[in-house]
Amino acid sequence: MSDTSTFFMPYQKRWIEDRSRLKIMEKSRQIGLSWASAYGLVRDHASGIFKLDTWVSSRDEIQARLFLEDCQAFARIFNIAAKDLGQSVLEEGARSSAYTLEFAGGKRIHSLSSNPDAQAGKRGTRFLDEFALHPDPRRLYAVAYPGITWGGRLEIVSTHRGKNNYFNELIEEIKYKGNPKNFSYHRVTLVDALEQGFLDKLKSKLPKEDVRQSMDTADYYNFIRASCPDEATFMEEYLCEPIDETSAFLTYELITSCEYTEGEVLPELREDDPSVGDLYLGVDVGRTQDRTVFWLLEHRHGVFFTRKLIALENARFKEQEDVFYTLLRHPKLRRACVDQTGIGRQFAERAQEKSGRYKVEGIHFTAPVKEALAYPVRRAFETKALRIPCDRTLRADLRSVKKETTSSGNIRFAAERSASGHADHFWALALALHAVEKPAHLNHYESIDRTQHIESHRAFAL
Repeated sequence: MSDTSTFFMPYQKRWIEDRSRLKIMEKSRQIGLSWASAYGLVRDHASGIFKLDTWVSSRDEIQARLFLEDCQAFARIFNIAAKDLGQSVLEEGARSSAYTLEFAGGKRIHSLSSNPDAQAGKRGTRFLDEFALHPDPRRLYAVAYPGITWGGRLEIVSTHRGKNNYFNELIEEIKYKGNPKNFSYHRVTLVDALEQGFLDKLKSKLPKEDVRQSMDTADYYNFIRASCPDEATFMEEYLCEPIDETSAFLTYELITSCEYTEGEVLPELREDDPSVGDLYLGVDVGRTQDRTVFWLLEHRHGVFFTRKLIALENARFKEQEDVFYTLLRHPKLRRACVDQTGIGRQFAERAQEKSGRYKVEGIHFTAPVKEALAYPVRRAFETKALRIPCDRTLRADLRSVKKETTSSGNIRFAAERSASGHADHFWALALALHAVEKPAHLNHYESIDRTQHIESHRAFAL
């Protein structure tokens, strides 16, 4: 495959032909850069350029294996003798493993999951895929960089994850601070990819009946834009414009740090399972403009696991109540807290008539009450006392909450209404965490000194 001009799009070709010692790319999502990078690494092993092994770091174990499968496919194209994929534990007792593709000459490509310490002590080329999505990009870079001291390259490819992410720090160093690390810099937005033939390449891989077959580049651009949870997400993930999270109450990094990891699966929630821990429920009530969200937490070993997350849109009150009463009947359900603001008042009162005012607490949302509810949510994320589903829409809704100071000096928590919601999930979670405490009479809450306030709400964190 000496001529890559017909096989790769121009931006892919520029990337794989760049053999700089340090190179970095900020990119749009899903434009084929990982796949092209797999080709470049196999090609350079085949040509003998690499004298040492190559170490690839992916955001999770599935991506690590998929990358090696792409490498294996390109090895066949090059007609290189390579052993089948195999998995090995890198260190005894370590929570890291590698998928390895071994070439006939003895050199290997190892694909690792996201543990930065797995990179320590290993020499050779590093490819850090979706760098910003790793739990600790700064640590990953610090451990990976020394590995190229004796030869090889460091390649970083990623979409953005906020302005405060270390990946964006590296990009801003290049753009505005004289590029002190001397990176070779690449940037490919969705617009760039479309101008360079991405849509034609995509159509060649899609079924004939796929709706995108009839689209031109403008149609596809608008299709992707409309499918994103909000405009900020589209700008970040497809146009390489990181989100400014200075006013965001929860950052991407906090949210993703508490998402369920691969293999972290709890058994199905059953009423007759004695191993189920105490359950706590939060309900944010909506009707037409906003969703009704039920967030059920289970307390296990000091951690609150999300066991059910139900979002109802334009649901009749009877349907909402059916869901609510089903959850209330679980023998391990200790308490539920319900938004009783506006249309939620009747909802909460009817539930209290059935289950009592202790088991079901109605919370009237005011600015001071929201402030009291919000800080324990952040505390739960900061202390890793929470596990939530890995879901882009949920992530966007949680991140949408902003802490603002009014002209009179008061604190308020606000969120713009978008396709991902109106912070409905955030407040359902806040209510579920409040349910862990004894009734705190939040409806009579008065704003107090913030330091004292935060300390008073640490009790739930166990």
